[in-house]
Amino acid sequence: MLQIAMPDTPATQLCSARAEDWPVAPGWEPLVQAYFASERGQALLAFLRERLAAGASIFPPQPLRALALTPPEAVRVVILGQDPYHGRGQAEGLAFSVAPGVALPPSLRNIFKELQRDLGTPWPAFPAPGGSLAHWARHGVLLLNTCLTVEEGQPASHAGRGWELLTDAVIGRVAQGERPVVFMLWGSHAQSKRALIPADRGHLVLRANHPSPLSALRPPLPFIGCGHFGQARAFRLSHEGEASR
Repeated sequence: MLQIAMPDTPATQLCSARAEDWPVAPGWEPLVQAYFASERGQALLAFLRERLAAGASIFPPQPLRALALTPPEAVRVVILGQDPYHGRGQAEGLAFSVAPGVALPPSLRNIFKELQRDLGTPWPAFPAPGGSLAHWARHGVLLLNTCLTVEEGQPASHAGRGWELLTDAVIGRVAQGERPVVFMLWGSHAQSKRALIPADRGHLVLRANHPSPLSALRPPLPFIGCGHFGQARAFRLSHEGEASR
């Protein structure tokens, strides 16, 4: 059968640099609106418009998807990533997650490996859900990259453009909340956000190496064998009871 190449759609890459086209849960709206009304937020939007006008392919199609799927009042666990996957069709707006049917990146494979080792959780069916962690996001796991856009084939290409101010504010909002939350900080970049998490709020802060194959088995805090998923489950059960399973 003849295969006809279809043009890119909003399902594959960013098509708009208008913040109003990126829905978030109502609880996040005041924080997000205040950021994009600020000088730094306006500068970020101007940068994205310029890059789109220049023909850049920018991922993911919905940069604020983590804030759409996980309202602030629902957050039980925070997992921090750095920036979205830069391969076409991979990024879906959630840290470490890839769209259904996409081959699992090495870091995500190690996450599933540790989840199976720690809790006996079977690997997800492929192609669906495959490597998509959207179901985690819908059940209280905030999968937040600290930079929320990237250009095709250029990792960290949008780092330092202003996203970090917004995502730091999101982390701070969660950390200042009344409910104790589990923060999983994997790798030095995520661990640099430890200063945003107060020590007197009862949060559980778990640290390990990044799940990348380059560091997952290295001392002093290897990711494989860290036991973070079991610790998070025990913490949530102790605070919320069996209903949090």
